[in-house]
Amino acid sequence: QVQLVESGGGLVQAGESLTLSCAASGTTLAFNVMGWYRQAPGKQRELVATINLGGFTNYADSVKGRFTISRDNVKNTLYLQMNSLKPEDTAVYYCNAAAVRIGSVYWGQGTQVTVSS
Repeated sequence: QVQLVESGGGLVQAGESLTLSCAASGTTLAFNVMGWYRQAPGKQRELVATINLGGFTNYADSVKGRFTISRDNVKNTLYLQMNSLKPEDTAVYYCNAAAVRIGSVYWGQGTQVTVSS
């Protein structure tokens, strides 16, 4: 059974940094695309960043230049380096992984990021 487990969330002040990790277990699948999404209270879940097997990345405009997504395909782990955090970055951050060959998409349980002003 595939599991995605996020870690690294917490409470920080505006301007500080956090690094999120997402470890995949229970599979030897090479996920075609992995990504981070977030959901703030009262809002819909939104894309933060994605990265494919080749390392091509895509970012939401709101995080470009501040966040960096990366992956370690050997460890099957996804990362999100978040710099210059703003209060509007406060949300639950979810890890996502897609295995196109078997048509499956997986989600982690989420990790809370809170940025105080």
